[in-house]
Amino acid sequence: MFVKHNTILYFLILAITLSFSSCKKTELFSKSNVTFSTDTLVFDTVFTTIGSTTKNFKIFNPDVNTIELEEIELMGGKNSPFRINVDGASGTKFTNNMIEGEDSMFVFVDVKLNVNGQNLPVVIEDSIRIKTNGKNQYMHLMVWGQDAYFHYKEILKEELWKSDKPHVIVNYAAVDSARTLTIDAGTKIHLHKNALLYVYKSKIDIQGTKDKPVVFQGDRLESFYKDISGQFYGLYFHEALPSTINYTLIKNGTVGIHLFSSENKLSKPTLKISNSIIQNNSSYGLFLFSNPWVEMENSIVTKNGSYGVFVLQGATFKATHSNILGYASSDKNAGALAIKNNYTNPTNKITYVSPVEITINNSIVYGFKDDEILFDTISGKATINYSFSNNLLKLKNTSARSNFRNTIWNKAPLFKDITNNDYRPDQGSPLFLNGDPLLTLPYDIEGKNRTNPPTIGAYE
Repeated sequence: MFVKHNTILYFLILAITLSFSSCKKTELFSKSNVTFSTDTLVFDTVFTTIGSTTKNFKIFNPDVNTIELEEIELMGGKNSPFRINVDGASGTKFTNNMIEGEDSMFVFVDVKLNVNGQNLPVVIEDSIRIKTNGKNQYMHLMVWGQDAYFHYKEILKEELWKSDKPHVIVNYAAVDSARTLTIDAGTKIHLHKNALLYVYKSKIDIQGTKDKPVVFQGDRLESFYKDISGQFYGLYFHEALPSTINYTLIKNGTVGIHLFSSENKLSKPTLKISNSIIQNNSSYGLFLFSNPWVEMENSIVTKNGSYGVFVLQGATFKATHSNILGYASSDKNAGALAIKNNYTNPTNKITYVSPVEITINNSIVYGFKDDEILFDTISGKATINYSFSNNLLKLKNTSARSNFRNTIWNKAPLFKDITNNDYRPDQGSPLFLNGDPLLTLPYDIEGKNRTNPPTIGAYE
């Protein structure tokens, strides 16, 4: 009887204790609701099948007591293009998460879209439901989705890329030997991380216009990536046939245009670049290696991480009414224009030397450094022949250089706004009327008639 009474007493005390503890626990929880760091999470344009960057928002507990998040649910469930991560766990529904008093919790969100079959962007929406103390609150999710032509490790034959929707290159798109890729005016080409457009013993014809330029850039369209260099590799020409690039912007890659050698016995340049801008690439704007032949007119190469134009082991390069600029070089030894007639192979330690032919007329080579033109030669084996006429140049030691005719040395060109890439000459610029009319072009990069004498550089 004594044991039985003790047992009954034990369970009675335990029940009272648990009841008291439960009441006390309930009283310590907040009766409030949460707040959010924003009311809508908006993603910039995301290409179908290409994932977005990850965004986040915070759930705040404004009370001093702990609050229980009874439910967190992605309303679109498994069919939603959005994906969420709560407190380190992925899923579509979460229960009984806690936020301490006056603390917060991150929720991470990204999005991946299926092909929508439309040329125009579409808006896709969803929401996240957060339930606290019986009340539902919602975080709205919104993304602009864009369908595109996708090129993944694709070998291109005779082909036309139209401008009706963007083209996205993942890994590479390669123009096959003896074929031609034509790119329509207004076409937007987006390259994934490390991707390149590879022109192999073939040719490319980019037909941009002043009003409808062709644009090469990365495939991350969030505003954060607007001016981030190194998002893709670039355009690579391997022993290419005569190619043309007109009214084209190439930005934010590693090497804007990389040319290796030329097809033998060309009667025209390997590449002619007209009315184009190559900017903000992490290494080089224009890289000429092992004897390609390039002509550039009414064009701008600027703010590239190492050299703007880099000639390595020989090339024929001619620039007319162009701006070859530094301004963003991270390497203290870099310059806007670097010319080498040699290359030492790191594998076999052999040094290869080839002749260089450089002609620059009515152009600008300038930047922040004292020397924006760099020469590195091995004499006696191959020459560097150069002719500079009616240019504005930045070079510390000018006395040791011949073949510079009618040069404006080391005077600021007075561009309108370097920060915002506006390289039109401002009032009082020494560029005005100092070009050679015998070496000029009829129009500038904006299609304006050249004066007589013309203005130095890409803009009249």
